[in-house]
Amino acid sequence: MTAFTVWKFDGPDGAEHAAKILKGCERDGLVKILDHAVVSWPQDASHPTTKQAHEDTWRGTGWGALWGVLIGALFFVPVIGGVAGAAIGAISKTTQDAGITKEQLHKIRTEVTPGTSALFAVTEHGDLDRVGERFHGMHSKLVDTNLTDAERQTLLETFGGSR
Repeated sequence: MTAFTVWKFDGPDGAEHAAKILKGCERDGLVKILDHAVVSWPQDASHPTTKQAHEDTWRGTGWGALWGVLIGALFFVPVIGGVAGAAIGAISKTTQDAGITKEQLHKIRTEVTPGTSALFAVTEHGDLDRVGERFHGMHSKLVDTNLTDAERQTLLETFGGSR
């Protein structure tokens, strides 16, 4: 089963460290990473920085579109009441068929703030409980959406990936 997950970390460097841990989990057979992105928001910055991993070239194109649309709408639209809400509403129309709800998008947007970071990942064949154990002591919070095969196909079709 494919899962879209977001781990939030209390510091701006936590997600980058967690991405390395996630790669270790993949090497140990706990999860298969389709792609991931890191959002880091230093305390004094007006907006976060993002880094997309593109696990490999053929997957990177489709997931890159996901990260661009999702992260762009969540963090680079001005945070002015209705404008931010409209952006989340627009992106939720695109992601709702893939199992990523407006409520989850809103939660991600309100929780990832200056001084924090987040690791966004699309994985499959994962034991999220065991992966989460590897993040123990990192002051992280997991928000996850487990996608069914039908939802995964919708996500792939929506963002141009195929597999």
